[in-house]
Amino acid sequence: MKKFTIAAIAAVLVGATAGAADIYVSLDGGKNKNPGTKEAPLKNLWKAIETAGTGDTIHVAGSGKPYPGKATSKGTFLMEKPVSIIGGYSPDFASRDPLKFRTLLQARNDSYTRGNCLGVLHLEFDKTPNAPKGVKMKIDGLVFDEGFANSYHTVKGKPEGFDTGMWLEGPAKNIADKQVSPNRYMIYSATASRVEGELEISNCAFVNCGNIAVNINWFKGAVKIENCVFCNNRMIGASVACSSAVPMDGPSRPRAGWKPEVKWEFENNTVLYTWSRLNDLADMGFGVRVNTGVEAEIENNIIGLNVLTGFDNTKGVPSTKKIKLNGNVFFLNRESDVQMTASPSVVKVRVDEFEDLEGTDGIEEIEDNEDLKDPSVFKGRLDAKFLNAFLSMKYSESTKLDEGKCNGLRSMLGLPLQGTITTKCDMFCNRYSLEEALKLFGAMAGKGAQTPK
Repeated sequence: MKKFTIAAIAAVLVGATAGAADIYVSLDGGKNKNPGTKEAPLKNLWKAIETAGTGDTIHVAGSGKPYPGKATSKGTFLMEKPVSIIGGYSPDFASRDPLKFRTLLQARNDSYTRGNCLGVLHLEFDKTPNAPKGVKMKIDGLVFDEGFANSYHTVKGKPEGFDTGMWLEGPAKNIADKQVSPNRYMIYSATASRVEGELEISNCAFVNCGNIAVNINWFKGAVKIENCVFCNNRMIGASVACSSAVPMDGPSRPRAGWKPEVKWEFENNTVLYTWSRLNDLADMGFGVRVNTGVEAEIENNIIGLNVLTGFDNTKGVPSTKKIKLNGNVFFLNRESDVQMTASPSVVKVRVDEFEDLEGTDGIEEIEDNEDLKDPSVFKGRLDAKFLNAFLSMKYSESTKLDEGKCNGLRSMLGLPLQGTITTKCDMFCNRYSLEEALKLFGAMAGKGAQTPK
């Protein structure tokens, strides 16, 4: 039997990386029987993902139409091997502009099925110790929009001039819709994933998501999310967690010498209008969240107009995090700009009070953050009608008690009365125009998402 030395195995691995292929996709000019070259591209993105090998790069031309998923999982794309996807190319692949040549992932309500995917782009790698190591993946220049996959109420929560009422969580749905709202992520990496390496997400737009827009679970390595727009999503804009267990000496103390396994850079992104979990506006609604086992650098972002808070640091064990929160612009987040655990309570802080947070709850640096000084930067970039409705939004709650004999007896004995509670909100996750959302790129020089180059 032939024996393989460590050097021989390393040579094979290097050779495999060096032989990584480039695959080209064009919905307008391609065919799935083509070899996937520039001159003869594949037609469907799902076909390229199935064809690609570990380390390959898929280049996707923009189209006037959304890229469909495979017939058995319309609107979703299952990625079981670590490959890169670069969108925004011209039809001939001679130039690239993600805003002009849009690689659009935009399922419609009457045609999507989730299949076995929890995300529009679902990263489902090996969950055993044999999972890929040394991964280098890039997702760049994709436009995600769930605005036409969601189901919206016809009249409830519909401000004047809006084309939809409020977002509906299943099993409720608009009678005119075939499906309930998808309630899925846009980019998702499985919670039990054991992949190690680097993942970069850049120059993407995430609009109208019915769940956390980007929800990444990474075992070891680095995740970078840069120059993206997150607009009008539900629960959380972006969240990164470490899927490897933290060795603990106690319930809140990691083992001596342990360091976070995942480094997360979240830089130059714009995160606006993240909604609560339900239309009672009671919980969730975070622009950005840091989880256990993560070393995070949250820098030079624009984080505003989120229903609860801009940056959430209440999830997981504070002593297992290292956070740098520097140079960000916060504005008009409804309850606070930062929310964090200060046992036994939750502290909600505005940007002008950040100085007091340094050194607490995993915060290593918190410098040069500021409120929005010049609102005019958003003139012509924020949908004025949507902004006005959001800022004027009202929430009301009414209780109607049963006046029958049961409540009479309860009242006499001093027991709580039974009744019904009715809530009403002026709007909730109503569809935001994709065209308006893409105008957020380049709103403020040096802060938030810049115009992709």
